[in-house]
Amino acid sequence: MKTFEYMQPENIESASKFLTKNKDSIAFAGGTDLLGLMKDDIFSPKQLVNLKKIGDLNFIKYNENEGLRIGALTKLSEIENHNIVKEKYNVLYQSIYELATPQLKNIGTLGGNICQRPRCFYFRGDYDCIRKGGDTCFAITGHNKYHCIVGGDPCYIVHPSDTAVALVALNAKFKIFDGKNEKTIPAEEFFILPNVDETKENILNSGELLTEIIIPPINNNTVSSYIKVKERGAWDFALVSIAGVFNKNDNKITDGKIVFGGVAPSPWQDKKINDNLVSFNLTQENIKKLSSLAFEKTDVLEMNEYKVTLAKNLIIKLLLETFNI
Repeated sequence: MKTFEYMQPENIESASKFLTKNKDSIAFAGGTDLLGLMKDDIFSPKQLVNLKKIGDLNFIKYNENEGLRIGALTKLSEIENHNIVKEKYNVLYQSIYELATPQLKNIGTLGGNICQRPRCFYFRGDYDCIRKGGDTCFAITGHNKYHCIVGGDPCYIVHPSDTAVALVALNAKFKIFDGKNEKTIPAEEFFILPNVDETKENILNSGELLTEIIIPPINNNTVSSYIKVKERGAWDFALVSIAGVFNKNDNKITDGKIVFGGVAPSPWQDKKINDNLVSFNLTQENIKKLSSLAFEKTDVLEMNEYKVTLAKNLIIKLLLETFNI
């Protein structure tokens, strides 16, 4: 690991100034992802800006009218163990439960999990790939079992975050500080595809920081769930994951949203699936028909077509288990 300068700002304004002034600086939160990237010489920042002293970004607040607010520096374990999260935001609770070991969740932050870099072994290996500024995505003709089936061109990574999938399903909003002002955007607008910028996973620019996650209130007719399929039984990243948030009335979904992980460079929504959830009658036959509509257009690679079948089957599993059919 190369030498670097270590800054410890005590407020968000100072942190943003450090990040803006030095183009080779990187924000440091839990460090569970960044330190590995530095040890492997994927990144060699000249300056680390430690955010841990900024207490204003570590909180969980709930109000029945406003919903749930979580600071970006809040530990994943604190969110997972929070009674309101367990009681009302099951999809978020399950996504955190599934994402890592207890030790990592005691260190990792929600903001860090949302902003983590892809696990593509070409990106993290000794390859001058397109995401590191090269001109080639080696996954296209290489080992691509774990890569995306939609939204990939020209870089076929998948977004690694479990919580991001759940938060998009929950219609969460993200608050971003740019050094002077704050703006709030829908979570789904935070993530970008490679055709927008093949070197980034989100819209953050130099000096900008994710500060807060805002999740709308959940009513008594809302149910949610998260399912993650991994290659091994130990803690692992998703082959495919699925998050669902539904408003129900008797045996009918009045409206809802399904979001996929592990299939695209960002949390992925299939518009046809979500459009068909409006006034959806919950029968096994209807659920199978709904599943058949998913991923009609894909850009599968040589080794990952199995993800299409897996994602379709996860729709069936999600609805059958969530509604005890």
